[in-house]
Amino acid sequence: MRRRTFLRSAAGALLAGSFAAPLLSAGAARRALRFVPHADLASFDPIWSSANIERNAGLLVWDMLYGVDRDLRPQRQMVESEALSDDGLTWTFRLRPELTFHDGEPVLARDAVASINRWATRDPMGGMIKKIENELLVVDDRTFRWSLRKPFPRLLLALGKITTPCCFIMPARIASTDPFKSIEDYIGSGPMRFARNEWLPGARALFEAFPRYVPRPEPASWLAGGKQILVDRLEWLVMPDAGTAAAALLKGEVDWWERPVPDVLPLLRKDRDLKVDIADPHGQIGMLLMNHLFPPFDDVRARRAILMAMSQADYMHAFVGDDDRLWRPMPGYFTPGTALYTEAGGDILKGPRELDAAKRLLAESGHAGAPVTVMAAQDLPAHKAWGDVTVDLLKRLDFKVDYAALDWATLLERRMQKSAPGRGGWSLCITSVAGIDCAAPTYKQIRAAGDLPVSGWADSSQVETEIAAWFDAANLDEEKAAVRRLNKAALDYVVYAPLGCFMAHVAWRNTLVGIEPAPVPLFWGVRAVA
Repeated sequence: MRRRTFLRSAAGALLAGSFAAPLLSAGAARRALRFVPHADLASFDPIWSSANIERNAGLLVWDMLYGVDRDLRPQRQMVESEALSDDGLTWTFRLRPELTFHDGEPVLARDAVASINRWATRDPMGGMIKKIENELLVVDDRTFRWSLRKPFPRLLLALGKITTPCCFIMPARIASTDPFKSIEDYIGSGPMRFARNEWLPGARALFEAFPRYVPRPEPASWLAGGKQILVDRLEWLVMPDAGTAAAALLKGEVDWWERPVPDVLPLLRKDRDLKVDIADPHGQIGMLLMNHLFPPFDDVRARRAILMAMSQADYMHAFVGDDDRLWRPMPGYFTPGTALYTEAGGDILKGPRELDAAKRLLAESGHAGAPVTVMAAQDLPAHKAWGDVTVDLLKRLDFKVDYAALDWATLLERRMQKSAPGRGGWSLCITSVAGIDCAAPTYKQIRAAGDLPVSGWADSSQVETEIAAWFDAANLDEEKAAVRRLNKAALDYVVYAPLGCFMAHVAWRNTLVGIEPAPVPLFWGVRAVA
């Protein structure tokens, strides 16, 4: 399937100055950093939601006990010190003394305990710890203790990881909210306050520097270290139309575009006042999620038929274009170029595509010609392109396709539903995550415990056994062996269909300094220069 051309037309229209630009006052421009995020912040609860956009906003509003640095090592953030008993079963944590919530109340151990409990209900790693928990209790205002029945050496990584959901620390009264319901109070512990009264879903979200936030003394490194906010105000301006976003950046009406689409990059690169770079060398991973609860994809033969027939090159070219330097094939579930990358069991994704063989497998499954509901977000250009490729693929496999072309916020709501396809549910769903998320089996989409919408309620004891083996590994060799087994088991079962790894870009005006490559936009240390 050849890529669409509408964005090329948009780029041409930009040269003619035909796109309307957002209206921003000169005063707002002087005091604010104006940012175009990759998606709309339509709702805001980074624990309840698995959406990266809510995690990115959450990193501004709530702090974490630990945060991973650029080497993926967890470092102390809100924690002053920790101690582990000789038997590896009891962790004791002490909070920094100066921590303050946005309402002026001190951050206490009870807030940390309540926040951990809510997070662990929604996070797979947190859930693993809860299964071996003896007790999690408050010792005093600044100290809490977590005792386990079995050692969990990756506990600090769980508390500091970058994958959604992060363990954000909220006031206990907010953290007591049912984890399956969204919060409605946004009092945070992080370097910026959420200006709820100025929030317009679909248009903008605003954040203000919190003057009582005390950064750590160490230099910032991804989610770790001193998170120095050097602007008074941060405006997230939602611009799903790529032409509008490009026009605003070219005219200086916005400062930073998180994810410009490939078709407008040549135009942006021509402007001497702009900088364009790869956002993160680990790339982004495209995924085709499958609903394991309902036909046809409750049958592994139907899931394997998709892997046999799909072309990762078609998916990647549909978004990044014909430059093969901007994408890498993925015959598995782990990011190319990372320590645990493996192709074990990945032959089904290699070589010529086998459309006829896939049709025969579908016939064997009894699902040939079945109705299929596909969900893809139309306000995310990559997802829209991949949705088009998926519809084309399914039609060539003789499925009856119901294409649910939705906005991202609506898709996230619908993805949670266990209703049957055709009755409000879904069969296939397009999504993507940062490449660094897939560097280890800590991300939700690979889990197969039968309880996660983001993995289509996949349910495989073999997959879960190999994930547990990775967590129990004593060294890198054991980790690699476990991941090789896991990759094969997950492909045999087909947890989801990997679409490939592509390089996303970022663009900003050269009046900004401090922007660095990372899997999330890091606002600390970013400032404007004359």
